[in-house]
Amino acid sequence: MNRFDTLFQQLKAKNQGAFVPFVTLCDPDFDRSFDIIQTLVESGADALELGFPFSDPLLDGEVIQAANKRALEAGYRSDDCFALLAKVRAAYPDIPISLLLCANLVYAPTPERFYQRCQQAGVDAVLIADVPVAYADEFSQVAQRFGIAPVLICPPNADAATVEKIAQRSQGYTYLVSRAGVTSADNQQQAAHLDRLITALKRLDAAPILQGFGIATPEQVKASLTLGIDGAISGSAVVKIIEANLDDHSNCLNQLREFVQAMKGAAKR
Repeated sequence: MNRFDTLFQQLKAKNQGAFVPFVTLCDPDFDRSFDIIQTLVESGADALELGFPFSDPLLDGEVIQAANKRALEAGYRSDDCFALLAKVRAAYPDIPISLLLCANLVYAPTPERFYQRCQQAGVDAVLIADVPVAYADEFSQVAQRFGIAPVLICPPNADAATVEKIAQRSQGYTYLVSRAGVTSADNQQQAAHLDRLITALKRLDAAPILQGFGIATPEQVKASLTLGIDGAISGSAVVKIIEANLDDHSNCLNQLREFVQAMKGAAKR
């Protein structure tokens, strides 16, 4: 079992859902990014989903695009992200860590080297945002050789055949997208019939389901859990706090602490 498997077992025993924040590594810089991640963990985050800064993110809305730009303009690259991941893992040996990034970064220089570095840095899972299930095996096979769980996205318009493939292939967790479009805390509209996808994934014994896209309030966390999912991911709402406090790091950490505590509180059913 990896750390995600252990986490979901523990949460099930407590009748709790998971709250998982997302941030871009090295935003706005290496040291403040570590402070931010520390605050997320110590305020109650059950796991971390982290991104590498990238010039052409496909699923990210304006808020996370700006986070990527800040990190890149500050000169941070994948080597820095792996160094930061190693520092986080050393500080928090048990927290599950997932990466969400684009395939270009996995190919640099090769998938084998990328997943080896993930293993060395203590990463548990990797979700490649721009690789649909039909093309996932190329990456999944390499990931599993290095003990990394391949996570797949279940889109809101997935048909029965796609849902079945996702259930068979996703490990660690299954990422259920709330709606079509890009990430945004402002667009909180949820696609219709998510309950059907959740029922289908559970019937097929899929990996635990985490819902993302537009999750920005405790009320949304509670509503998602009533659908039967296992937890919620919030990215843009977290990154907006960072963006609003670039000149006041102490206030940034205080606001992140309050946000995570409220969101995790809502996940305690």
